[in-house]
Amino acid sequence: MTTTGPESGPTSGPTPGLRPVAPLSRRTLAGYSLGSLVTGAFGTVPGLLLLPYLTDTLGVAAGVAGLLVLLPKAWDVLVNPVAGRVSDRRGDRRSFLLGAGLTLGVLFAAIFAGPVRSGAGAGAYVALAFLAAATAYAFFQVPYIAMPAELTSGTDGYAERTRLSTWRVAVLALAILVSGAIAPLVVEQTGGGVTGHRWSGLFVGLLIVVGTLGVYFGTRRAETSSAAESEPDLRTQLRVAMANRPFLALLLCWIVQAVGTGTMLAGVQYFADHIVERESGATFLFAAFVGPALLVMPLWTRIGRRHGKPRSLTFASLLFAAGALALLLALVLPPVAVYLIVACVGAGYAGQQVFGLAMLPDCIAWDTERTGRRQAGVFTGLWTAGETLGLALGPGLYALILQLFGYVSSSTGDAAAQDDAARLGVLLGFTVVPAVLVAAAVLLLGAYRDQWRKAT
Repeated sequence: MTTTGPESGPTSGPTPGLRPVAPLSRRTLAGYSLGSLVTGAFGTVPGLLLLPYLTDTLGVAAGVAGLLVLLPKAWDVLVNPVAGRVSDRRGDRRSFLLGAGLTLGVLFAAIFAGPVRSGAGAGAYVALAFLAAATAYAFFQVPYIAMPAELTSGTDGYAERTRLSTWRVAVLALAILVSGAIAPLVVEQTGGGVTGHRWSGLFVGLLIVVGTLGVYFGTRRAETSSAAESEPDLRTQLRVAMANRPFLALLLCWIVQAVGTGTMLAGVQYFADHIVERESGATFLFAAFVGPALLVMPLWTRIGRRHGKPRSLTFASLLFAAGALALLLALVLPPVAVYLIVACVGAGYAGQQVFGLAMLPDCIAWDTERTGRRQAGVFTGLWTAGETLGLALGPGLYALILQLFGYVSSSTGDAAAQDDAARLGVLLGFTVVPAVLVAAAVLLLGAYRDQWRKAT
């Protein structure tokens, strides 16, 4: 068995119990990547629309709305490891993708289809529907993220995982652009308020169904290689996962950065309404955020080859943080300048996704090589649980900031006028908080490198 440092990853010799696979075909790369239509849509739209929907359409107070968004996502922290364990034992991850993805599409549309149009009852319905959707999402996301380690377990797996991750993140960026930019536009063009959100929920639900069918049928001919056996129980698997120190360091970094990303995502509509103050501002912000990201994917791939994944993740994170801080000037900048800065933030975010998601299967492959056991689902279950928690804490944190700065809710479907203090809260929550969290998380990557050296 041969292993190397974090810049090269664990490859070289064949993993015990694994059957080497050929380089992935374009069909498999494209088919697998279509699953990002599901993860991108569900990871983006609730964080973008749900908090403003609760505060500016249903009239729920900002602090309460933050809890209603946080609690269903916090539930996933418990569900995701279970989903990983179940998918490890069943073996056929594609069946989970199909069943959970189709269910998620229906449940997502149901989030905005409640019978009550305002007040506590409406808020409770949204929370319960979101809880059900989040549970279905766990059984899609965990097997989906576990698949790369099993699709790319040949001798060139380290490079192949970066290739697969690049394809996936490119489609993820497209999914974020389509869902994040068009969903607010659908709300506006179909009358706004409750009715507009219902049409938007239906649109995103259909997008999720398309992604589900794409990844299921697109990967049906792909060969996978996995270890012959898994750990006998969940507690043992979790103990093994906790012993994977590089994975833990990477996971902590990912969680903190997810909080920062979730905070910025939750503030897009508020930033557009109260800082940029342009019609369809949220749509333009998303287009600026994601559009350029599609163009920089080849550049990030080259940077990764030259500097290694951890160092490249650091570069991307600092670019994100610098751009977020620059948006403090948004009050005095013309909208075009704001959109250009947002494009820089989006380029940094694209790099974070490419390298974080490429480093995860490196950790899984090293663990499989070390133990000879099949437990990718447990690692990805913990990973998605952490990411889900981070993305849930972000809107909760942003809602808390709004509450502290005196943000006024509305039940009319239009944002209420805010005083200078509330507008300052909108701005700080969208800029300084995400920048500090994403930049601070970079410090954990030093532990990733150190722990990898000790582990190998």
